Amino acid sequence: MSDIPRKSAAAVKAERFDDVFDMVIVGAGAAGLACALFAAWQDNKVLLLEKAAELGGTAKKAAFWYWVPNNRPMRELGIKDNRDDCIRYMARLSRPETYSPDLPRYGMTQWEFDMCAAIYDNASPAAELLAEKGALEYRHCPEVTDYWAELPEDKAPKGRVLLPKGACDSMSDGGAVAVRSMSEAARRAGVEIRTNCRVQRLIVDDSGAVTGVEADVADQGTVTFKARKAVIFGSGGFTHNKTMRKNFLSAPVFGGCAARSNEGDFVPIGTAVGAELRNMNYAWMCPIVLEKALNDDPSLVGTFSPSGDSMIYVNQHGKRVTNEKLAYNESAQAFFSWDPATSKYPNLVLAAIWDSRSQRHSASTEYGRFIVPEGNNDAHVIKADTLAELAQKIRERVAQLSPQIGNLTFGDDFEANLPATVERFNGFAKNGRDLEFQRGERPVELLFNGPTAPEPSAPNPTMYPLADSGPYYAALLTGGNLDTKGGPVTNPNGQVLDHMGNAIAGLYGVGNCVASASARAYWAGGATLGPILAYAYLAARSAQKEPPR
Repeated sequence: MSDIPRKSAAAVKAERFDDVFDMVIVGAGAAGLACALFAAWQDNKVLLLEKAAELGGTAKKAAFWYWVPNNRPMRELGIKDNRDDCIRYMARLSRPETYSPDLPRYGMTQWEFDMCAAIYDNASPAAELLAEKGALEYRHCPEVTDYWAELPEDKAPKGRVLLPKGACDSMSDGGAVAVRSMSEAARRAGVEIRTNCRVQRLIVDDSGAVTGVEADVADQGTVTFKARKAVIFGSGGFTHNKTMRKNFLSAPVFGGCAARSNEGDFVPIGTAVGAELRNMNYAWMCPIVLEKALNDDPSLVGTFSPSGDSMIYVNQHGKRVTNEKLAYNESAQAFFSWDPATSKYPNLVLAAIWDSRSQRHSASTEYGRFIVPEGNNDAHVIKADTLAELAQKIRERVAQLSPQIGNLTFGDDFEANLPATVERFNGFAKNGRDLEFQRGERPVELLFNGPTAPEPSAPNPTMYPLADSGPYYAALLTGGNLDTKGGPVTNPNGQVLDHMGNAIAGLYGVGNCVASASARAYWAGGATLGPILAYAYLAARSAQKEPPR
């Protein structure tokens, strides 16, 4: 979070400016860096402002897969990715309650359809321009599947994912590589970059058009910057604003993995000039380690890949309630089921339980895995020699945390039920079929299975019987945000819209600070970053056409 306090977001007029630019970009994550590059390459004088002390935002923590439908390598390999089929796939997942393959927009609103079409039409040109200019060279991931590859709507289930060239084989450093290459390219292009600079409000002229920003700069005070053409926000969602999380999200979230500076600044700043809000109840979600979230641990990373084949999740009654290998956005939903009879979230905290096999072969510090190697920070891990002792220790740990989690406790039946749950799972693992939750039966579950012991193997690579003897391990998990995906609504060109659907002159938004047409869906790996690059490309091109003010 920024050391610079937030002030009133009410827009102001300025009699003078401390500096003048063609475009002012707010936020230096993937959205802001991409906007700055696309703007500078059109010969604009560009200022990039970052609230934090360093560049990168949430993107720097990511693997930085980016989902690019009909990308160039796909075309060169002869993989057909038809426009209508791709949009139909997006519609099926984003709006399942209204989806119909026979409707003109497949059940989406005009806005949702236009936003999805813009991704298909512009993600590849954006990716190619970034690569051509040396800002974000990539390698193709032809075998990476979409998250719902088995759906009949997904006619191109593999090959839409690109990855920064130079990222390691595990891809865990993709974000760092991308941010470094994009920021270096921005400096080469002449973008002026300032960190520790918190934008507080917009500056408008007599007509209401946005003409600049007022910001507080560390050790400098308040500074005004004029934007002759446009101000573009790419400042991230509101993951680290507890008040906004409680007011807007439809799930009880204790924390998330976004950059600490993601406090939803654009919501009050945008609404102060009449911006319409949309999709404020949605977020990109994943399981997270409960205690790291409660401790506000800045190292918190989402559990993208729940490693361990001899591993299960159990609830407060010692029973499995979900398929542990679901893709992270869907896996998070298990924590938020509501029991109307007891008026509780009974699965708000689940215990992941694993044995020494998974500890030996699945431990890693990558992708937020809760099974970590010996010698690393494992304060969240509970250890015991027997299942009975582990169950007792889990209950004790939950009891300690209970005041922070709505007085949730693990029941008296937890210790009695856990052995039967393990025995039942072990039977499924031996036979290769999970008769309760169908673990391992979808392509994405194999994609995110994580490392396991090559031998001995079981019929289903995602499952192996838990050992008959200890040691055993556990960690407490809950559902959290990667980042939120609601905010001021924009058109496909990134122009922020008011309550009547009209563009607010001179104001643009890209990324998680604005409303996403994906709604509840997470189409594939990189379905955050690929669209961000497409919209950044469009926003910079549209802003270029703004009449200088």
